[in-house]
Amino acid sequence: IMEENRMKKHVSAVAAIRIALHTIGLIGIFIAFAAVNFAFSFIPVEDLPEAVMPLVTGIIYSLFTVIAVVSVLGLIAAIGLLTYKPWARILTIVVSAISCLNIPIGTIAGVYSIWVMLQDDTIRLFEVQE
Repeated sequence: IMEENRMKKHVSAVAAIRIALHTIGLIGIFIAFAAVNFAFSFIPVEDLPEAVMPLVTGIIYSLFTVIAVVSVLGLIAAIGLLTYKPWARILTIVVSAISCLNIPIGTIAGVYSIWVMLQDDTIRLFEVQE
């Protein structure tokens, strides 16, 4: 029982970290989107080669979309963790692995989250709730 309570605290910590990081991610995307659109308003498109703007905007907006999708999935996973849904543990592992690419904070949070989610006691916590 003591180990179960310890792991519940870790799961709650992971959920809180995920909520914080992914909320910041979404806010950051909205700010970056506005900043990029503002910056693009100063670029004289007629002076650029024809393929440059579609390529640049495609890359930037694709990156924004990926970050937004991962952030939304991370928030969904965190909410699921708080209610011990079995799917939330798996989704947290996936999102945490992706978060490891965000050096250094995402890496630290990702490694910790994966460690918590792969503990036998954590797995049992989520199996009990099925």
